[in-house]
Amino acid sequence: MNRLGKQTSPYLLQHADNPVYWHPWDEQALDEARQTQRPILLSVGYSACHWCHVMARESFEDPATAAVMNELFVNIKVDREERPDLDRVYQTSHQLLTRRSGGWPLTVFLIHDELLPFFAGTYFPREPRFGLPAFTDLLRNVAAYYGSRREEARSNGKTVQEMLERISAPGAPFAGELGEQPLLNAVEQMRAAFDPVHGGTAGAPKFPRPADMELLIRRAAMQDGESAREMLETTLDAMAAGGLNDHLGGGFFRYSVDARWEIPHFEKMLYDNAALLSAYSLGYQFTKKRRYAEVASATAAWLLRDMRHEGGAFFAALDADSEGHEGLYYLWAPDEVKALLPTEQYEEFSARYGLRRGPNFEGSRWHLVEQPGAGGGEGKLKAARERLLKARSERERPLRDEKILTSWNAMAVRGLAIAGRCLERPDLTEAAERAAGFIAANLISKGRLLACWTSGRTGNEGFLDDYAFLLDALLELGGKRRELAESLAARMLDHFEDGGGGGFYFTSLEQERLIHRPRSLSDDALPAGAAVAARALLRLSQFLPGPRYAAAAEKALRAGWEHMCRHPLSHTALCLALDEWLRPKACALDGSC
Repeated sequence: MNRLGKQTSPYLLQHADNPVYWHPWDEQALDEARQTQRPILLSVGYSACHWCHVMARESFEDPATAAVMNELFVNIKVDREERPDLDRVYQTSHQLLTRRSGGWPLTVFLIHDELLPFFAGTYFPREPRFGLPAFTDLLRNVAAYYGSRREEARSNGKTVQEMLERISAPGAPFAGELGEQPLLNAVEQMRAAFDPVHGGTAGAPKFPRPADMELLIRRAAMQDGESAREMLETTLDAMAAGGLNDHLGGGFFRYSVDARWEIPHFEKMLYDNAALLSAYSLGYQFTKKRRYAEVASATAAWLLRDMRHEGGAFFAALDADSEGHEGLYYLWAPDEVKALLPTEQYEEFSARYGLRRGPNFEGSRWHLVEQPGAGGGEGKLKAARERLLKARSERERPLRDEKILTSWNAMAVRGLAIAGRCLERPDLTEAAERAAGFIAANLISKGRLLACWTSGRTGNEGFLDDYAFLLDALLELGGKRRELAESLAARMLDHFEDGGGGGFYFTSLEQERLIHRPRSLSDDALPAGAAVAARALLRLSQFLPGPRYAAAAEKALRAGWEHMCRHPLSHTALCLALDEWLRPKACALDGSC
C-alpha cells in the first residue's frame, strides 16, 4: 500500500493499491522531496475523469512503470476537487509552459524544494501514440534533465512563477461611470460565435454555458432583446434535445465532443446540473415554454434520486465509465429496446430517439438523441422511458464520488431555490433548505466554512468559491439564515478581499502558501468566485446597513472593467454582477424580491 489508503477522497482511494508509491500533498511528501532531492511528479485528476482512468490503467497500475516512477520521483496524487488551489496554480503553470490549454489528468514536474514547475503535460500513454512519447521514456528524460541541468530547470520554474504573478496582478481600476458597454459587447460576441442551428458556441467540443443563458435572459428585455431571446431559446432547445441530456434519467453530462450536442463525455457533475437547473428554470419563467419546465424538473429529479445524501446534501459526481468502458451504462442497441417495449411503444420510441438510423457511438451502439420532427404520443413515450430507466438501473452503475463539496452544494441550493420559485414547486425549495441545513450543521467550524465533507470527515477551510457561492445561494433561498449570511460576508471580506487592487484572492490569509496566491475574475468550468462574491455583496447591501458590501463589489467591478469590455464571454459572471449593479434585484433573506 502507498500513503493514499487513509485519505477521504474517493479519487485518491482509487489509487491506494497502485504499485506507485503515491503520497497525498502534505508535509511528509514535501519533506521527502527536500531530503532526497528528487523532483516531484504531481498528478492531478478527479474520480469521474475518463482519461484519468485510462492513464491509471495503462501506467499507474503497471508495475514496470511504477518502478520507474518510484525510483526517480516523489509521486504526489491530488484530487483537484478537494484542492482547487493546487489545481489552479499548476494548471495555469502548464498553460504557460506548453502554450496549450490544460486538462486532466494533469502531470507536472516540480523542483524538489521550491515546488516550482519546470515541465508539464496532461495525459501520457504507456506506449507512443497520439504524437506523445511513452510515459516511461518521458520519465527517464525528465529525470536526466533534472539531474544534469537542475539550475536551468529552477530558472525556468522561477520564470513561470514571475509570469503567474504578472498575469494575475490587477491593472489600474476603471475610474469612469459603470455602464452598459460590457453587456452590449457580451451579446455582440455571443452573436459572432453563435451556432444558429445547434445553439451555443459554434464548433466542437461544445460546453454548456449556463451563465450565458442567465445573461441572455436579463438582456432579452433590453434593446438587444430579440437577438438575445433567439440565442437563448435555440441553445436551450438544442441542449434539451441532444445527447448532452439524459433522456431517461434526467440531468446533463459534462460536455459534447461534437458540434451537435449529440455524443457527450459521460461524466455527470453536480455543478453542471445545478447551474443548468437554474438556467432552465429561469428560461421557463421568462418564456413560459413548458419544455424548459420539464427539463428542469427532470434534472431536479435526478439530483434528488441519484445524488442526494440522506442528510440532504449532494454528492459530487458520477463517473464517465462503467465496466471499464466510457458511457456503457447509458448506451443501447435497438434489439435491447425492442425486447423491453410493446411493439407500438417501440415504434414511437425508436422514431423519437434515433434508433431507426445507424449507430452513433463508436459504430456499434446507440446514444439516445431526440430526432427533429419525430412525433409520438407523450404518454406512450413517458411509459417507454420509465420502463427503459428501470431496466438501465439494473446494469452496473458508474462510480459515484461521495464527497460533499461546499461550493458545488451551494450551487445546488441556488438551483433548487430558483426551480422551486419558478416552477412553483415547494418540494424543491424544501430540498434546497435541507442542503443548506446540512452545510450549516456539518461544514462550519469555529466561524470558518469548510471545503468538503466525506463520510463524517471534513477537509480544510473553504476557498473563495465556497464562501461566495454559499452567500449567493442563501440570498436566493431566503429564509432564516441572515446571521450565517452576515458571517460569511464578513469573513470573505476580511480574509479574501484584495483591499488594494480590488477583487478577491482564491485562498484565505490563513491557508497554505503556494508558489502563487491565485486570483481571477474570469470564469472557467465554474463562474468566477470573485464575480459571484460581487453580485452577492450587492444584494446583501440592499438590506444590511453600512457601505462595506457595495464598496467591495464596486472595487471588483472596476478592477475587472477592462477585461469585461474586451473579453466579456470569459467574464460572464462578472457581467451578471455588473447587471446587478445597474439594475438591482431587491431580494432579502425573508424571501421577498
